[in-house]
Amino acid sequence: RLVGFEALVRWCHPTLGVIAPDVFVPIAEEAGLIMQLTDTVLSCACGQLKAWHDRHPQFADLKVQINISGKDVAHAGLIGRVARALEDSGISARHLALELTENILMKQIEAALPALEKLRALGVGLSVDDFGTGYSSLSHLSTLPIDSLKVDRSFVRGLRSDTKEAAVVRAVVQLGNSLGKSVVAEGIETVSQFDQLREMGCDVGQGFHLGHPLSVPQVD
Repeated sequence: RLVGFEALVRWCHPTLGVIAPDVFVPIAEEAGLIMQLTDTVLSCACGQLKAWHDRHPQFADLKVQINISGKDVAHAGLIGRVARALEDSGISARHLALELTENILMKQIEAALPALEKLRALGVGLSVDDFGTGYSSLSHLSTLPIDSLKVDRSFVRGLRSDTKEAAVVRAVVQLGNSLGKSVVAEGIETVSQFDQLREMGCDVGQGFHLGHPLSVPQVD
């Protein structure tokens, strides 16, 4: 069943066509425009989720997940920016989750912690994206105010019985369960991957096997 959406950003250029975020996001960061981009995504995604909540009763409990950058976390005004997006849209804080990659989180752990704690106090969910590709400390994981770990797609892609990838995913699922955190598998593309993840106890996932990215009209 559907439990929520992840907001995906694409630049639809008039002559170059669709440009992926791994191309334009680093440019936005270099140009000092990444926080404006984050604010635009926050506003659009929260507003759209509110519209879906109001229009479709079966969507009333669905959440939206939004990626934020390291510069967002370091920005003193992040809490106010998120609170403003929630107030302007009218959605509850519990319907919003922010994703931060493991590498960014570990690099800025001391500076990020106060902001993360304030976001949790606000009621916003927090997720570690691309988990397994960085160097998280177990002591940090046990104390960080996060709700979920997202297993990086590189591990799911190589998911076959008795492989190192399978061992890593199983360990992450067990770690998440023991810490009371949800585990989300990214990049599920085959029935075999889906079945193995369910057998491991991973109950949330995303990927082409479950659904392709959709535009707003396609969701409606």
